[in-house]
Amino acid sequence: MNNSLFSLIQTALKGVAMGAANVIPGVSGGTIALITGIFERLINAIKSFNGKAIQLLVKGEIKALIKHIDLYFLLALFTGIGVAIISLARLFEYLFINYPIYIWAYFFGLVMASIYFVGKTVKSWTTSAIISLIVGTAIAVSISVLTPASQNDSFLYLILCGVVAICSMILPGLSGSFVLILMGNYQLVMIDAVNNMAIGVLLPVVLGAGVGLIAFSHFLSWLLKKYHNQTIALLTGFIAGSLGILWPWKHEITQQFGDKVKTVDFNYYLPELNTEFYFAVLFIILGLASIIITELLATKKQK
Repeated sequence: MNNSLFSLIQTALKGVAMGAANVIPGVSGGTIALITGIFERLINAIKSFNGKAIQLLVKGEIKALIKHIDLYFLLALFTGIGVAIISLARLFEYLFINYPIYIWAYFFGLVMASIYFVGKTVKSWTTSAIISLIVGTAIAVSISVLTPASQNDSFLYLILCGVVAICSMILPGLSGSFVLILMGNYQLVMIDAVNNMAIGVLLPVVLGAGVGLIAFSHFLSWLLKKYHNQTIALLTGFIAGSLGILWPWKHEITQQFGDKVKTVDFNYYLPELNTEFYFAVLFIILGLASIIITELLATKKQK
């Protein structure tokens, strides 16, 4: 595995992109990992936190342990993710208040292009792969129309939020942030707790995320090895089904929770042909172009 300084910087930047995506409700960091070519490496690295890793640690074979768990890759990636989440939480809060249509439009274009490029990696579109695509799309659409729950700051519920959110964060097309909205704790965890560094809220979420991430990565790695085409097709369906959430033209439906008001759903509408519409289309094109350029650069590098 390439762990040169340049490679680690590239990985950190991909982590920044994943972290930025996970801050936005409806956008998946797993999608970014998949289209930037690090998804399977990430799953395998997380899965390597197993009995063998513990044995190497106990024996003091640190170099072998570092190689086994792909430590430098994980450190670079999660550093980028952490920097993005901490630094971009306030920025995205400002952008969503002042320029919501343009932000949604950019990610709509980005995810729309991802459907093609991720689907292209399916080596053979068999009947089972097509069925997997349809099932993945249906699941993502179903999740997008679920009614959000109320906010709950109990310790056990925050652990559950961490487990569910981290699993969805690494699944392309399923947003950890949107799942937190459905569970009622997006405002509490991703905005209030992150901005105020509320350890009492963040600690159980991180604990749940750590346990969930290792357990789920084993299952996903097994699927990718045994049923690669069907799994990628399913993930492509997840991405396709998430497009509805990202539709730029929508009004927020908010609800009061104590002294807090948070978004629980959206009312969608068709745009008027005005200046704002044409700028939004431009941002959709920029989103499309971001993925196309990324793919072209990756292809050129492989050649």
